[in-house]
Amino acid sequence: MAHAALSARLGSLQPALIVVEATGGYETALVAELAGAGLPVAVVNPRQVREFARAAGQLAKTDALDARVLALFGERMRPQLRRLSNEQERELKALVARRRQLVEMLVAEQNRLATTPQLLHHALRSHIDFLRKELRRSNRELDQFLRGSPLWQEKQALLRSVPGVGPVLCATLLGAVPELGSLSRRAIAKLVGVAPLDRQSGRWQGRSMIGGGRATVRAALYMGALTAVRRNLTLRDFYDRLCKLGKPKKVALTAVMRKLPTILNAMLKQRTAWRPACVA
Repeated sequence: MAHAALSARLGSLQPALIVVEATGGYETALVAELAGAGLPVAVVNPRQVREFARAAGQLAKTDALDARVLALFGERMRPQLRRLSNEQERELKALVARRRQLVEMLVAEQNRLATTPQLLHHALRSHIDFLRKELRRSNRELDQFLRGSPLWQEKQALLRSVPGVGPVLCATLLGAVPELGSLSRRAIAKLVGVAPLDRQSGRWQGRSMIGGGRATVRAALYMGALTAVRRNLTLRDFYDRLCKLGKPKKVALTAVMRKLPTILNAMLKQRTAWRPACVA
């Protein structure tokens, strides 16, 4: 069924909530159609839905059963409604995703070069050269895209004013976290998957961990945090202070990953450039 026809049919039913599983981007056109029609639509993580089904004792899996589970999940869990991304946001998200794919392919080919027989080295090196050229072109396209919009220019200028926030992290945040600048510090940390998750039961207390959220953003934040503890005096002092208190370096770096998006979120919310004295 065409998206428009499905949207019209669902609209006639006046639903309280429409729940759609994320399918790696294949759901985007449908969600845009439903949200554009003013219908309440939420996109949910399929793993969460599957775990919900197991918790409810529903182990079998068919299309009909999946639909019932999705409806029950929406009724019980009340997932957050999907904010409609405009066309520029969708294009930026696609550019960021393509750049990430190129980086992953380049790393994979470089790793293969070390273990592949000499016979295939020429083909591998040719592909590596091609991927490097494509990556450079992707970087230029991202830069031109961000420079082509006054809105993106303003946001990019604010984000890039923070030492340690480079073009890749900036583009990733703008493309994958359109909510940045509109949430609380706790909400933004949870959204990108850097909020600490407690692990305890009775008297036993394990180490808190991070997880969930948007994995691609978390990966970009990790690289940004590595740069920030070298170039950003405020975050470097914060990192060093945690290390002196006996925190493992990995834990201290994770704390920087959590602090960085909260700072950026506040800056966009207040439309204020980086001021280290105020942050400190």
